[in-house]
Amino acid sequence: MSEWLVLTLAMVAACGVVLIVTLLRHRRTGEDYDASDTPDVIEYMTMMIGVVYAIVLGLAIAGVWEARGAAQEYVRQEAQALHEVSERADAYPDDVRDRIRADVHSYVSHVVTKEWDTMADKGELTDRGRLLLRQVRQDVTDYRPASDHEAQTYQPLVDAVAAADDARSSRADSTGATMPGVVWFGLVIGGLVTIGMIFALQIRRTPRELLLAGIFSALFAFLLFLIWDFDSPYSRGVAANAEPLRELLSQLGG
Repeated sequence: MSEWLVLTLAMVAACGVVLIVTLLRHRRTGEDYDASDTPDVIEYMTMMIGVVYAIVLGLAIAGVWEARGAAQEYVRQEAQALHEVSERADAYPDDVRDRIRADVHSYVSHVVTKEWDTMADKGELTDRGRLLLRQVRQDVTDYRPASDHEAQTYQPLVDAVAAADDARSSRADSTGATMPGVVWFGLVIGGLVTIGMIFALQIRRTPRELLLAGIFSALFAFLLFLIWDFDSPYSRGVAANAEPLRELLSQLGG
């Protein structure tokens, strides 16, 4: 099922529940019911609950958005480090340079074509990718520089491979959900309480009030969906992408 279809159904369901409860509640009230008679303390409590929940929602959205941005940055760092490995290998003899670049190409190709899908579907990296990056490291560390120029290139190459490995590890740590279950519990319960306060204000059945109640509940459904969508940086709708690695792969010869 499409994520946008899920969003639409969730918003329609939230809006529909509020409207149905409002209509049923109105039908069960007596003729002497005065909808304008709302204690001031209830209005104050409703306002405070709404403000507190808005702050919590804002922090949650900021948190998952920051995690998504960090996940994309790890991909960029990994691609940049591997690009440095490929370029700096130009100082080595042709056979060593070609072997390093071929292994970098094999690793990047595997990440783009296979590991990325595994990461999105299962939330984990592949052993094959780990072995391919280890081979790149061995290509770099096993070579003994034969000149001062090669010796000056050796340490930056080692550092670049280490940076790529570190970025890969960070990417692995970012594959899962970033929001703890207890936070989700608070967000859902807080949303239900906030929407429930509509009825404490003794909402009437006028088209204007019903429209506002429906929009209010649908907005909450949308914001919770937005948090859920950002919560897994690599596997949902607005996800981090492998574009930096794809660009590197094209530079390495596809």
